[in-house]
Amino acid sequence: MMNLEVRSIMTKDPVTAHPNQSIDDLSQFFLESEFQQLPVVDHGKLVGLITSSDVLKISRFNLENDLKVKDVMTSKVVRITPKDKVGTAAELFADKRFKMIPVVNLDNELKGIVTAFDVIRCAFNEEYAQPILYQDVFTH
Repeated sequence: MMNLEVRSIMTKDPVTAHPNQSIDDLSQFFLESEFQQLPVVDHGKLVGLITSSDVLKISRFNLENDLKVKDVMTSKVVRITPKDKVGTAAELFADKRFKMIPVVNLDNELKGIVTAFDVIRCAFNEEYAQPILYQDVFTH
């Protein structure tokens, strides 16, 4: 399982933010959704990562309301490729610094994301092909 390629468990076409998106709009999105982190993409290329806590902190203290995602995002982002192994993602998640890792090709184009939950689900499905509890949640 840990030798599977990340592309086999990643979420393709994830929700993303744009660098010129307003922090107010993104703040509202985070409040209304279950998302906690989003890759920031410009013309298909990964340019950063933004979290709900970053946005909510800034929104609380920014009285001008003119900040954009590019003003708040983290631009130094750990990323992996579709051919990297699930074990590599698991090791990064075990480090406790990440909840989501962008998956990019060699041209830095976003191809998907992988989450700690994706790794857990993969391990669970490997061990329990037919789960008894919560069957509708853990099967695709």
